[in-house]
Amino acid sequence: MQVAPSVLSADFGNLQRDVEAICEAGCDLVHVDVMDGHFVPNLTIGPVVVSAIAKCATKPLDVHLMVQNNTFFVELFAPLKPKYITFHIEEEKHPHRLIQKIKSYGIKAGVVLNPHTLPEMVEYLLEDLDMVLLMSVNPGFGGQSFIKSVIPKAKKLHDMRNKINPDCLIEVDGGVSDKNIQQLKEVGVDVVVAGSYVFNHRSKKEAIESLQI
Repeated sequence: MQVAPSVLSADFGNLQRDVEAICEAGCDLVHVDVMDGHFVPNLTIGPVVVSAIAKCATKPLDVHLMVQNNTFFVELFAPLKPKYITFHIEEEKHPHRLIQKIKSYGIKAGVVLNPHTLPEMVEYLLEDLDMVLLMSVNPGFGGQSFIKSVIPKAKKLHDMRNKINPDCLIEVDGGVSDKNIQQLKEVGVDVVVAGSYVFNHRSKKEAIESLQI
């Protein structure tokens, strides 16, 4: 299991310290939540802050767009060369076109599904995707409780993925901890995003290692 701590739960007054800490603690990716205050009711960070994160991170960035006007934000963040850029299927009229645009920058492309969105929504995109991110909370804020219905949803996506594109990773974001990590692994999840669990733990290294099962 790969672990991508979300910097949304970091101390923004000591952002460099916290980013360096999770990288030294052995995380696999650094998850960056970009919110525009329109698609979700929260406003987070832009390219200036993400550029600062990229400079101090020794692990690749996983940029999760929770925005309207996805193309604008892809063009904004592509120069920072994250490993992944993921966008919400609910907000994109031309997802296939946007996937190709992300890949044209040499960046891996992913699609995000809100808790209510059926996994079948990505069936005809899976061949071109590097990642599908399943939200296990409602997007917009950290610290929410895990929505258990993501477990059967991840299993359905896993079976579909294995038939169409086994190389596409399945990521789950929201309320992940040592209490549900085994269930997520059993249904074929490859990457978990963990914010509060990692940053509020007495030891970031212990928290990350408890999820890397």
